[in-house]
Amino acid sequence: MDELPGAFGTSASLALRFGQTIFSLASIFFMCLDVAFFTYTSFCFLVTVMGLVIPWSITLIVVDAYSVFIKCLPRQPKILLVIIVGDLVLSFLLLAAASSTASVTTVLLAAKGYCTAKPCSRYQLSAAMAFFSWFLSLASSLFNLWLLPSL
Repeated sequence: MDELPGAFGTSASLALRFGQTIFSLASIFFMCLDVAFFTYTSFCFLVTVMGLVIPWSITLIVVDAYSVFIKCLPRQPKILLVIIVGDLVLSFLLLAAASSTASVTTVLLAAKGYCTAKPCSRYQLSAAMAFFSWFLSLASSLFNLWLLPSL
């Protein structure tokens, strides 16, 4: 079987997972810099989703790193299916959280007096990092979905 770049157990998959983790950590960092983020539900939703994405990504970084450096690849259809479903569910949650955060931030910026420039710019950065994390998560799940029929 040919090695599909970006599929589970490759160095490209390790890079995708690492990027996803970095962007997720940056998103939660920019959101939690402001103490009043909990006053809006969409911001709390983003923090909750990032709380799910970060451990998932770190776990898969460890598995990918083991597969890349030890050259032992656990490519079993059931394991890959769990990874694909987990990635798809989390990527949809990431998209929802990033979109809601971006829209609430836009509304807060349009309504003068609700949000000063500094916290709102942090919220925008957090939403942008969440979108980058979503893109990498979706790419990873699509690469793995492409690999599934060949197993």
